[in-house]
Amino acid sequence: MKKSLMYTVLAMALVIFSAPLVMAAPETAQATGGVVDYTKAIIIGCSLLIAGLAIGLGTIGTGIGMGNAINGATNAVGRNPEAQGKILITMIVGVAMIESLAIYALVVSLIAFFANPFLVYIG
Repeated sequence: MKKSLMYTVLAMALVIFSAPLVMAAPETAQATGGVVDYTKAIIIGCSLLIAGLAIGLGTIGTGIGMGNAINGATNAVGRNPEAQGKILITMIVGVAMIESLAIYALVVSLIAFFANPFLVYIG
């Protein structure tokens, strides 16, 4: 089972990493006399990397924050069970604020992915 999974992952990696090489446009090279400008492809690749890093690091940070918030709330309820209602409300509001940071990271990654502001500079 592990061997077939390894082959599947390897095949997927080869497809992902060889796709830019396969999709290179030879018509453009012939039309411009053999000179190909890869600036747009580099900018798109970098924006994909930025989008992935933004959502990845954003969700790691919010996950750690939510874990700390819930840990603190459960410890507080364990020490003072009578204050459970107030602690629960405060925890829910805090977790909602932490989750909004993950949504901001998603918005940044979607802007870098779809609205790509750097493509304006290359024309």
